[in-house]
Amino acid sequence: MTITASLVKELRELTGAGMMECKKALVEMKGDLEAAQEYLRKRGQASAAKKSGRIAAEGRIELATSGDLAAIVEVNCETDFVAKDENFIAFARRAAQLIVDARPVDVEALMALPVDGGTFEDARNALVAKIGENVSVRRFETIAPQGQVGNYLHGVKIGVIVDLTGGDEELGRDIAMHIAATGPAFIAPDDVPAEAQDKERKILVDQAAQEGKPANIVEKMVEGRMRKFLNEITLVGQPFVKDPDVSVGKLLGQSGATVKRFYRLEVGEGIEKKTENFAEEVQAQVNAQA
Repeated sequence: MTITASLVKELRELTGAGMMECKKALVEMKGDLEAAQEYLRKRGQASAAKKSGRIAAEGRIELATSGDLAAIVEVNCETDFVAKDENFIAFARRAAQLIVDARPVDVEALMALPVDGGTFEDARNALVAKIGENVSVRRFETIAPQGQVGNYLHGVKIGVIVDLTGGDEELGRDIAMHIAATGPAFIAPDDVPAEAQDKERKILVDQAAQEGKPANIVEKMVEGRMRKFLNEITLVGQPFVKDPDVSVGKLLGQSGATVKRFYRLEVGEGIEKKTENFAEEVQAQVNAQA
C-alpha cells in the first residue's frame, strides 16, 4: 500500500520520532497508525535498554513550585550538546512539574506516572530513541516549607532550594545563591555528627602535638582550629559570598530569619565520568569499518 506524507506527518506529531522512522514503522505495519505507534514505542524501549549502561553525567537541574511544595531535580544525558536540546529541556522541565503536581515518593514512582497514554518512563524511552543518548532522572528532593522557599539556579548545572522562616524573598535568593557557591555540608555546628567532630579533633590534636607545644597551648590551638573547621563546613559559619565581612549566621540574625533545611544538587556530582581521547575514538571507528 502507499504510505502518504500526511500519514507519516500524523505519526510524527503523535510520537515525536523522526520522519524516516515513522515511514518505516508505517510500512512495517501496513499503514496501521496505532500499530505503528506501538512499533515505535517498542523500538524506543529497545534503544533505551541498549543505551542504559552508558554514563550520563551531563544534563541540567530544574526547579518547580506548586502550592505548598517546591522541587529540585537532576536529569542527565551523555553530552553537553544534548543538554541544550529543546526536547531534552522539555523532558527535564516536565519531570520537575510532575514532581510537584503528583508528589511521587521516589524516582521509580515518578517514572511510573501516567503521561500521554503511557508512563513517564515510556516518554523517557521515546526521548532516548529520538536523541540517540542515554537519558535518566537521577534524583530529586522536595520541600514543603515551614516558611518560604528560596531558590537559585546557577546556569543549569547547580540548583538550590531553601526553607527559610523570616526574612524576605531577596534574602531567600541570596542564601540559596550562597549555598550554590560554597556547598556547605550542614546548617549549623550542632548539625555536624559527633563522630565527624571527634575524628577531626583527633587529627588536630595529633597535628598540634607534633609542633612540640605545651599541653595547655595544644588544647587552645585545637579549640581554635575546631571552630574554624566547623565554620568552614556549616552555612551559618561561612562568610557571606556577597559581603565576606559578614557571616551568613549574622546576616540571618539581622532579619530574624532561620534556615530550616536546604538541598543543593549539582549535575554529575559523584559520577565518574568517562574520559575520551577523540583521536583514538575516531581511529577505533575507522578500524571497525576496515
